[in-house]
Amino acid sequence: MIGHIESFDLGRQTGVIKSGDSFYEFHLDSWQSPDLPEPGDDINFELEEGEAKSVVLIGSYLNPHKPVKSRLLATVLALLLGGVGAHRFYLGYYWIGLAQIAVTVLTIGFGVVWGFIEFALLLSKNFDVDAKGRPLK
Repeated sequence: MIGHIESFDLGRQTGVIKSGDSFYEFHLDSWQSPDLPEPGDDINFELEEGEAKSVVLIGSYLNPHKPVKSRLLATVLALLLGGVGAHRFYLGYYWIGLAQIAVTVLTIGFGVVWGFIEFALLLSKNFDVDAKGRPLK
């Protein structure tokens, strides 16, 4: 059957698959792909006694990661708006972006240093992936 991961709890090593209007549980032991399952992943699975078995990723997830986000744009955002985490939002790191805004507000502007450090990391290519693990262009 074909479905997608609705949720996955690494602590319990279980998750829920939605296929059509039905939901099925699966255990990490049934997972047959190298990467851990993530909500939204499209999968193929076998159904045995109401539980999903032989769960594997399908579609574009099997292809190598292709760059989507621009390193140049992220670097410019870090230089100009690093204190408010604009580059982090662009790269998909939303919680860290919110943390940068909070630090900048709470330190009355000194959080800009954090943005400048990340500008240097982007410039030196030590910060080289987006939030989904894809390399930067």
